[in-house]
Amino acid sequence: MLRAPLRGRQSPNRFIRSRLDIKSWAALGVPDIDLVRPRRCPACDSASRAPGGGLVLHGHGLRERQLRGPPEPGFLPKIMGIILRRYACQACRAVVVVGPGEVLPRRSFTGSSIAWALALFGVSKLSPPQVRKLVSPQTRVGFTAASSWASLLRWARAGREARLFPGVRRCPRSLTLRQVAAHAAQSIAARCPPERHGALEHQAFFGAARAMASTPCADADM
Repeated sequence: MLRAPLRGRQSPNRFIRSRLDIKSWAALGVPDIDLVRPRRCPACDSASRAPGGGLVLHGHGLRERQLRGPPEPGFLPKIMGIILRRYACQACRAVVVVGPGEVLPRRSFTGSSIAWALALFGVSKLSPPQVRKLVSPQTRVGFTAASSWASLLRWARAGREARLFPGVRRCPRSLTLRQVAAHAAQSIAARCPPERHGALEHQAFFGAARAMASTPCADADM
């Protein structure tokens, strides 16, 4: 991957979700550098292009990322590779990473897949192994993991602490993980585009990208 050198102390990576979903991003291969350039630096709030001046957010190479999950509800889960764009802020030296709207920092599954999994667990009341079969491309699991799915429970715990999706509030400790999952799924489903119809579980899948789009994530390890 191409990476331009930066001198001096460098700020942690900041991740910004584009308004492009994964399907649109993948169709472009690598989106044009100006198409997904952030309007402002999420670290110092400098404008991408200073009025009457030069460019502040310079292209800073590319980064490959693997994502897991189905492209749509009911489709076969798979592992897909995408190329993220990186930008370097000339004002504060932060490195900004831009990717599709469904990408969550430090998560190997797409945000849409996670929202769907939470809906299947919390609303449809499926067991963790049943959810894993629909969401995860991994077909072989160990004996001790066959009766549960650690990733699903981690997502529910993160949802309880409001550390998963923007706009989803923290849940009381008195709620079970299944109740937490239902709360998160219902909140995300409310953001589903009006042209998408169907069960709440499907609305959660399509609402995730819309809820996450253009939301910066500070100090993200991408």
